[in-house]
Amino acid sequence: MNISPIQPSIIQPVGPIEIAGSAPAGGSDFKNVLQGAIDQVEGARTDANQSVQNFLSGDGEDLHSTVLAVQRASLEFDMLMQVRNKVVSAYQEVMRMQM
Repeated sequence: MNISPIQPSIIQPVGPIEIAGSAPAGGSDFKNVLQGAIDQVEGARTDANQSVQNFLSGDGEDLHSTVLAVQRASLEFDMLMQVRNKVVSAYQEVMRMQM
């Protein structure tokens, strides 16, 4: 049985993740990353609301672009909730550790 390797050109990165230097005491880098993700989800929600309002008022917004904006906002929110669930689960696991 011969399995061919995955071609590097097929796999595309989701987006660049930039982590600058080492994390200072207090974890402000984690806070900044989390705040950036929340801001991005909030921006997607705002864009979706604006797209819906433009569609309903007849300002030239297409139905398919409106549905895509709403779906994108929904997916981003769902992903943020999954990240939150993982962070809470990790915190609970650390709190259960015996010292």
